[in-house]
Amino acid sequence: MKQLSVLVLESNTSFAEELKTALAARDGIRVCGVTDDGEAGMELIRTQNPAVAVVSLLLRNSDGFYVMETAKKEGKRTEFIVLGNFADDKIIDRAISLGARYYLMKPVSADVVADRVSEMGGDTTPAVRETVERRRAGSLDERISGIFISIGIPPHIKGYSYLREGIKMAVADPHVINNVTKGLYPVIGEKFGTTASKVERAIRHAIEVAWNRGRIDAVNAIFGARVYLGTDKPTNSEFIALVADKLLLESMV
Repeated sequence: MKQLSVLVLESNTSFAEELKTALAARDGIRVCGVTDDGEAGMELIRTQNPAVAVVSLLLRNSDGFYVMETAKKEGKRTEFIVLGNFADDKIIDRAISLGARYYLMKPVSADVVADRVSEMGGDTTPAVRETVERRRAGSLDERISGIFISIGIPPHIKGYSYLREGIKMAVADPHVINNVTKGLYPVIGEKFGTTASKVERAIRHAIEVAWNRGRIDAVNAIFGARVYLGTDKPTNSEFIALVADKLLLESMV
C-alpha cells in the first residue's frame, strides 16, 4: 500500500511528539520529518516532497505563513493543515488563501489532526476506516467549530452553541430539518434551558453576524460553490441543512 508522507512543523516539542506518534500509528501514513524551525521545514519540503504538512503558525526563525508562501511560489504540491492560536478573520483568510485545507484552532488533540490527515490521504483500508469511525463522534464538534471560525461566527454568542447543536441533530437525522419550528428549536431550547423562540432568534443572529462580516467568499469556499452572493442570506434551516449535508458528504459521521 502506498504511504502518505507527512511533515510536522510544530514549535511545541511535546505536542510535536504527540503528533508524530498519532500519525505514525495510522496505517498508510509515514512521518518524513519533524521540526520547530520554519526555514528548516521549508528545506524538508524541498527534499522530502511530503504530501501533507501539518504547520503551526508559530515557528522558530520563520513562521508558518513563510512556509506556505514559499512552497506556493516554488510550485510545491504539498497540502497544508494549519494549527493556530488565533480566531482572527484576517489570519484565517490568509491561511485559506495560501491553500490550507484545514485551519484547526489550538488546543486540538493529536488524534483529531491525524483524522484530518487520513481523510486527506483518502485511505480506504479497513484498519483506517475503523480508526476514523471510532473518533468521528468526538471530532464532529471540532469540525463544526472550524467551519464557524472560517465563516466568522464567534463562539461567545448564544447562537453559536444553538446552531452547533442544530447541525448535530440534522446530521443524526436529516429529516429534522423539515420541521425546525416544532422538531428542532424546542429540543435545543430544552437542552439549554431556554425557549424555542429565543433559540430561533439566536441562530438567526449568529448567521447575520457572519454575513455582516462579509465572509461570503469563505462561505462559498467551504461549500465548494458560489452558494450565496452579496447580502443574500440563508434561512436558519437552509444554513443548518447546508452544513449538515457537507459533513455527511465528507463522511464525518
